[in-house]
Amino acid sequence: MNKLYIGNVSAEASEEDFETIFEQWKIPHSGPFLLKTGYAFVDCLDEKAAMKAIDVLSGKVELHGKLLEVEHSVPKRQRNCKLQIRNIPPHMQWEVSANCFQGGAPSGSPTGAMEKLNGSMMENYALKVSYIPDETASAEGPPAGGRRGFGARGPPRAGSPGLGARPKDPIIIPLRIMVPTQFVGAIIGKEGNTIRNITKQTHSKIDIHRKENAGAAEKPITIHSTPEGCSSACTTIMEIMQKEAAETKFTEEIPLKILAHNNFVGRLIGKEGRNLKKIEQDTGTKITISSLQDLTLYNPERTITVTGPIEACARAEEEVMKKIRESYESDMAAMNLQSNLIPGLNLNALGLFPSGAPGMVLPTCCSSFPGHPESETVHLFIPALAVGAIIGKQGQHIKQLSHFAGASIKIAPAEGADPKLRKVIISGPPEAQFKAQCRLFGKLKEENFFGPKEEVKLEAHIKVPSFAAGRVIGKGGKTVNELQNLTCAEVVVPRDQTPDENDQVIVKISGHFFACQLAQRKIQEILAQVRRQQQPKPSSGTQTPQPRRK
Repeated sequence: MNKLYIGNVSAEASEEDFETIFEQWKIPHSGPFLLKTGYAFVDCLDEKAAMKAIDVLSGKVELHGKLLEVEHSVPKRQRNCKLQIRNIPPHMQWEVSANCFQGGAPSGSPTGAMEKLNGSMMENYALKVSYIPDETASAEGPPAGGRRGFGARGPPRAGSPGLGARPKDPIIIPLRIMVPTQFVGAIIGKEGNTIRNITKQTHSKIDIHRKENAGAAEKPITIHSTPEGCSSACTTIMEIMQKEAAETKFTEEIPLKILAHNNFVGRLIGKEGRNLKKIEQDTGTKITISSLQDLTLYNPERTITVTGPIEACARAEEEVMKKIRESYESDMAAMNLQSNLIPGLNLNALGLFPSGAPGMVLPTCCSSFPGHPESETVHLFIPALAVGAIIGKQGQHIKQLSHFAGASIKIAPAEGADPKLRKVIISGPPEAQFKAQCRLFGKLKEENFFGPKEEVKLEAHIKVPSFAAGRVIGKGGKTVNELQNLTCAEVVVPRDQTPDENDQVIVKISGHFFACQLAQRKIQEILAQVRRQQQPKPSSGTQTPQPRRK
């Protein structure tokens, strides 16, 4: 089965784009790309090449701002109940694998099993599931009205032409709860039987994070399902804990503890606490929320503690999660409206939304090739007196910041006898730059290096190839003036610069955080355009082009 379906294809995509991607990843194909509106088809040389394309491209490679979806092109009439499951941990024996799949796979249609298992984790291995086509069905003729040579493909895919666009999948936000460590064994059950039954009955995927925070009094549990499935699984878990507490003579009250991303908690509480009070009154529960002081760089979640009878806590969970899902949908709608505000950022990678929630991926303009953002280096100048605060005791703060942002952050040695500014060298992809610089701006404000009513404004330097400096300036300074008007940052390309050993010159950007970020992204966008224009275009024929006569 060597024919591939490529979905989520941008209207700007061309056959040359796909040729470049397949050549980049060394994936051989035996025919041209059949490009349609929103999707494409291609024949690979063999099954090995097709599987490689699915593994390395699907959900990982971006083309014109959209992550490609690659799968076998299997007509619905050829699908049977056989699924191929790959990337199973190599040490795992068949009997163990079968037991795991019986516990995690839903009964019924293979489509449900495929959607449930595909991408799920088994001992740090992401399972990969695909149909095994029924080759005997290929002899059947196409259904009435079908095009010659093409069978029915089932419901139209997103982006495919048809009677109408396929309705969007509902937004599924996982439910995360904290449970006392002593009850984890009862929730899992002997040989995992209890957790398998919960999974099967509630049609959910449940992750018990036993290895996190070794020795901690509580463990997080993440439930992936529909809102109804999450609530049902949560109620069952509460009942198991209550039963175990009675059998073990555990006398303390066991509240329901829900974890929620801090971004949504304010709207859950509501103005003057009205939303939270209404939930308490409607459900007969008492609800408290952990302090903002408990948040850290690595833990953006607040704990919502609900006390009361199990039935009341279950109703409160439904109302709390309903508010959180509404907040998420509202944020996503706002992000869609502002998706072009700061181009070149993957908003999912910024940590603005809770892990496990579907996010929005924006185009990464400054990529060496689709899906792999190129590392950038920015020099940010901070007050010399602030260096100690940025580094922290024994370098702990700068290490934490570097880990949090996913960037290399170094402070250059002081230049001159009494420097007022020090250079911070930040290296990493666009998302890492955004997070690192945001935290540095914020730290300077927190440490009072700027007045209470004074906005933090810093100068950043980025290096650009000398031949591209003119494009940043524009004819008569038009581009750089437009940049300044759009971003509210001061952008200067100093004249008469001598290029460095890498034939690069400096562009200076000054302003508050968002102004600096927008200016940096816009400049990187210009550089990406210059790079694309410099790439040699594939020749259309075998004839060697003749030099022009002067």
